[in-house]
Amino acid sequence: QVQVVESGGGLVQPGGSLRLSCAASGFTFSVYAMTWYRQAAGKERELVAHITTTGTITNYADSVKGRFTISRDNAKNTVYLQMNSLKPEDTAVYYCNAQNPWNSNNEYWGQGTQVTVSS
Repeated sequence: QVQVVESGGGLVQPGGSLRLSCAASGFTFSVYAMTWYRQAAGKERELVAHITTTGTITNYADSVKGRFTISRDNAKNTVYLQMNSLKPEDTAVYYCNAQNPWNSNNEYWGQGTQVTVSS
């Protein structure tokens, strides 16, 4: 049974930090590229950060470059998103996506975790 479960969201003040985790099971995590997306209320889902299977290559949305860091631990089947210097515009539901780089139709999504940046 495939499971992709995000955690670590919550309410944080502007300038604060949060670390999101995404724990995967039921598939071979190490052969899947992992991506964090987010969707703010009334807006379309957007890519936040992406990491390749071995973690050697990462990509970020321009809006989060220098503030967010994606990483993965294949031994723990987990991907992380360290978010620093948070801004109110980072408020969104954050989703974890696992995608087989050899078959883009083979992908899994988590249920999302809410991040709210507000004073």
